[in-house]
Amino acid sequence: MTMGTLLLWPATALLGFLLSTAVVVILGASSTARYEFERNGARTSEAAIARSMSNHPAGRRAAAGGPRPSAEGQGQVAVAVRPVEAPPAPAATAPTWWLVGEDAQVLSGPFDDKLDADWAALAAELPAVTVYGARRADGTIAPRPSPEDRAWLAELGDQLDRLPEDWDALLTDTDPLTTLVVEITAALVEAGLPLYDANQETPTGGVWLAPDTVTCGVVVSWRTHHRLSVQGSRGPEADGAVQELMNGTIADVLAQLGFVVEMFGPAGSTMVTALR
Repeated sequence: MTMGTLLLWPATALLGFLLSTAVVVILGASSTARYEFERNGARTSEAAIARSMSNHPAGRRAAAGGPRPSAEGQGQVAVAVRPVEAPPAPAATAPTWWLVGEDAQVLSGPFDDKLDADWAALAAELPAVTVYGARRADGTIAPRPSPEDRAWLAELGDQLDRLPEDWDALLTDTDPLTTLVVEITAALVEAGLPLYDANQETPTGGVWLAPDTVTCGVVVSWRTHHRLSVQGSRGPEADGAVQELMNGTIADVLAQLGFVVEMFGPAGSTMVTALR
């Protein structure tokens, strides 16, 4: 029994070694076969891809940087060329102040206000005039009403609204009497003399302008404040004396500003018939 047992253990160990060796050989053969299969499959795929690329137009292009085939003998491909568009003409600038020469071309500018432009012309001794407007592409100026002009026209319009109702049927764009009354109003306002506003609840006084269709002229007279003329705060003599003094002053002012004037009526009113 002891001898049989001693012989059994070496036999069992040998059998286990043989079984292990057989397993390793089988696994190695399986791995080798699988490797050969995958390598053959990859070569087949690469060959198929190469054949498909040879049939595709993009697959026949030469590699980047390599020699390109000559275009001779091949069909030429038309290339669409985008037409070159001419640059747009420069747009006119925003209205501002400029110094303009005798040839209507800009000499200097732009300036923030007229005073700056006048000082620049004086300092540089430029033979130029100050113009407000927008600069054109050719270097000339398109004149525009300046902010001061627009403010003045608004103020003048407010004064013309004070004209009495006698003017309502006479004022037209082509009537010479309309032109004359506008000129007279502008001259008086520039001299600091406002028109009389009869629409006020308590008129504050001013220059009264009335039309005279017979002579095609304008009668100009002074109206005192409602307190002096109606309420008689200083007596009728004071009201008459002030009116006579102001009428003479207004006549002198208008004559100095270029109007043709003559005395009209006993109160010393003035008839204006033209602008020299």
